[in-house]
Amino acid sequence: MTFRQQLKALGACPEALAWVGRKGLRRAWTTCERSDWLCWLVDRLGLWTAPARAERQRVTADAWAEYQRVTADAWAEYQRITADAWAEYQRITAPARAEYQRVTAPDRAEYQRVTADAWAEYERVGAPARAEYQRVTAAARAEYERVRAPDRAEYQRVTAAAIRALIPAEGVERKLKEVTI
Repeated sequence: MTFRQQLKALGACPEALAWVGRKGLRRAWTTCERSDWLCWLVDRLGLWTAPARAERQRVTADAWAEYQRVTADAWAEYQRITADAWAEYQRITAPARAEYQRVTAPDRAEYQRVTADAWAEYERVGAPARAEYQRVTAAARAEYERVRAPDRAEYQRVTAAAIRALIPAEGVERKLKEVTI
């Protein structure tokens, strides 16, 4: 079984599978700069020990703090720009949400039967409101993502190196052989 097939069997996301392509475990492990992907695999294989988690947090604390510092203004601007749209979305959906909660509260035993109509109404009312919220906030979200992308990539690079230092490819390889997929 190829490394890609193993990842697919473990439930890896399509983006990760595309990136891995025909890479083997060792090449993928040593070249991947997405710490979230490395963490996912380590978690999935049960390789995190309490000391390794603590050491990762210690080693990456400065990178995380810097990432938070650098992206704080962009996040604040995103929240400022989208606040009115979020408030409007909440205003529009609140009555349907309240009705849904009112209908579902009294009788949990019949939850599926009782909630179907209320949930459908919530979705009917909420869908256009969500679409409008997404339309109104799309440019702000794109700008926020654009501004934070380089810093997020740097944070991912730094933390990926820390993960690789804590958990060598050999450990991942050994565990993959043990896992029944």
